Amino acid sequence: MNDAQRLAALRIVLIVVGLITLFAVWPLMILWPSGWTWHSGHSDYPLMIVGIYATLGVFLLKASRDPMKHLSLIWFTVWSSVVHGAIMAVQSFGMEMDGMQHFGHLVGDVPALFIIAAALAFLTPRGDKARSLARMPL
Repeated sequence: MNDAQRLAALRIVLIVVGLITLFAVWPLMILWPSGWTWHSGHSDYPLMIVGIYATLGVFLLKASRDPMKHLSLIWFTVWSSVVHGAIMAVQSFGMEMDGMQHFGHLVGDVPALFIIAAALAFLTPRGDKARSLARMPL
């Protein structure tokens, strides 16, 4: 994959991830709660998470226009996804909340976060390559 192809793929992944975080998190929490929701009954948690991820989605969509100018946002998304996924993976094994285990997250939001992190990390240029691509016109 050459630099232009990699940058084009990164732009597509940013759009896809941006749309998912903007529009899919809330429906997934409703349609597949065992894989996407950590609380049952009334909780303020889901709306807070949806708000954070929807905001991230908007900024990822903006970053897709010129990814090289938004590297810090892309790397924040990579590393926050890894940290969030790792914490949830550990908690899904050891926590019983609201009378239920959370093993469903190991096939729901946990792998989704790691897949997002891996795709963005693989496609995002680093070091000298990032500096040279930042000077390239789109």
